[in-house]
Amino acid sequence: MTGLLVIDMQVGLFEGGTRYDADGVVERINALARAVRADGGVVVFVQHEDGDAYAHGAPGWQLLPALDVHREDLRVGKTACDSFYHSHLEKVLHENGIKRLLVTGCATDFCVDTTIRSAASKDYEVVVAADGHTTADRPHLPAEKIIEHHNWMWAKLILPGRPVTVVKTEDLLRGI
Repeated sequence: MTGLLVIDMQVGLFEGGTRYDADGVVERINALARAVRADGGVVVFVQHEDGDAYAHGAPGWQLLPALDVHREDLRVGKTACDSFYHSHLEKVLHENGIKRLLVTGCATDFCVDTTIRSAASKDYEVVVAADGHTTADRPHLPAEKIIEHHNWMWAKLILPGRPVTVVKTEDLLRGI
């Protein structure tokens, strides 16, 4: 079964409009969520939680209002860049029979990257929506280049028998 991971698409991370192509990323995540649900898959919203701006239930912790969240969608809290680290994500995936993960979210160079590597090391079939993740400009590199670099890097990871696949959303939608 397929699970769509939507990582850290939270209000506090998007304040100030600093994320690259944020509106487009949200549209593509919503399209993937509709397709995954229609195909019998599961949508999992992963939310960063800490004791400050991202405390469970705080305004910054909330999912972006533009996301199409359904009652049956699952939610997992996390406290580290790796969505699996000390969270119940792996249990949720196992209980729902999810072996294939479509990965989207924020921030490309932190939580998305770390979660992709962790999922791959746990033998999930990892498929990244190449245009379904975002980040902010960094002092040394603009967000667009960070995204481009990570898409290239994930596709080149050495994982015998189960490489990470990086595909544009429109191509993913045709295959779901």
